[in-house]
Amino acid sequence: MRGVIFDLWGTLADWDADESNAFRRTIASATGHDEVRFAELWGQTYRQRETGPLAEAYRALGVPEAELDRVLAERHAYTRRTLQPRDGVVSTLQELRRRGFRLGLVSACSEDVAVAWPDTPFAGLFDAEVFSATCGYMKPDPEIFLLTAQGAGVEPDECLFVGDGANDELAGAERVGMRSVLIHRLGEEPMWPEARDWPGPRITSIAEVLDLV
Repeated sequence: MRGVIFDLWGTLADWDADESNAFRRTIASATGHDEVRFAELWGQTYRQRETGPLAEAYRALGVPEAELDRVLAERHAYTRRTLQPRDGVVSTLQELRRRGFRLGLVSACSEDVAVAWPDTPFAGLFDAEVFSATCGYMKPDPEIFLLTAQGAGVEPDECLFVGDGANDELAGAERVGMRSVLIHRLGEEPMWPEARDWPGPRITSIAEVLDLV
């Protein structure tokens, strides 16, 4: 094992569901769609929001041009507020680096994460950072895992992947040769139903990665 690749949301940083839902309501109100139609469009534009410019995705949702800059600004402000490491994350990453491991970050996310990244405590902690919004792939596309391993300077079969199980990421990482580990909070079921039957190893804190490598 020479490298450790991490998911972002739900793994290294908490996903604030309340704030996320509030922002989704902001977009919905800007579009003027009823709840049912907006839910349909939200699902249809998921990949577009995660692999390309948010402005185009919000236009597809029905956000009018007059409201577009305001909605985009609110999204970027939301991300700057919430993109913070969980307890123990920074020290664990630093210890992995001290031990000589190559580190990668692979995230299914919209463009605001990549924009905010250099100003967060995460900046400089990884050898490779791959964001779906800027690379055009998203989990579980094999390309996004391969790009991360390549950027970190390791082969996929030399990597441990750590994630909360969203987007079929655990199996996706294993399909390219990585070994996957599910992370979820102590005393709680994994957030994603599809991860609850994960047959592989599990941890409940990032610090436990140090015992696996």
